[in-house]
Amino acid sequence: MLHKSLRLDSKVLTFSDQSNPPVRGFLHRPSALPNEVTGGDALVLAHGAGSDCQAPLLIAVANNFAAAGFTVLRCDLPYRQKRPHGPPFPGASAEDREGLRNAVAALRGLAPDRPFKRVFLGGHSYGGRQATILAASDAALADALLLLSYPLHPPRKPDQVRTAQFPKLRTPALFVQGTRDPFGSLEEMESALKLIPATTALFAVDGVGHDLSCGKRQRNATPDLPSRILDAFERFLGTSLATRSGSGE
Repeated sequence: MLHKSLRLDSKVLTFSDQSNPPVRGFLHRPSALPNEVTGGDALVLAHGAGSDCQAPLLIAVANNFAAAGFTVLRCDLPYRQKRPHGPPFPGASAEDREGLRNAVAALRGLAPDRPFKRVFLGGHSYGGRQATILAASDAALADALLLLSYPLHPPRKPDQVRTAQFPKLRTPALFVQGTRDPFGSLEEMESALKLIPATTALFAVDGVGHDLSCGKRQRNATPDLPSRILDAFERFLGTSLATRSGSGE
């Protein structure tokens, strides 16, 4: 089911709390929840290493998911809260993962009287990688993962794979990867995903690179990509969570 006709009418609010490390970002709340009994579904989205939660990709994905009834929190990781530019601090990724853990907890605590049916965790590049490491250590943290441009290895260094956590990952995960991504080809991703015991799927985006666009001069070349990601994720959930439930996990 495609969502190209959805009206982007979600409410976007600034969000912050006093956890340690704190959660800072923007909360997208749908104008009408799809279920009167629960709070619907929720998603935490984290940014890549050189970006922040105001990245156009994250905003577009959050808007589309919120228009479909999701509550979405796109957040700045702890290192980005400490400085507006630059890569993550060397050796400080554990704090970024705790920031993600706190973001999930913050979402769950929004409306304890109307708990979310499911809570998902995801992110672009570095944010997605940290989500997989966190989920590998805590399978109950999220119901599924949405991973945009997983950085399988540094460009031109295919021997430096970032898959140590994969054999311990038992959370269903959808990987969204461009066919021109220098951080991992589709063939390399398909091989790496075999290490993961959980249900996984690879959604390929033709002709795009790591930023899931077609380059700085063609950023509008894939305007329907956020809706396609939403559609792929909902299809994935329809099969992966049913399989997980049937296996008794």
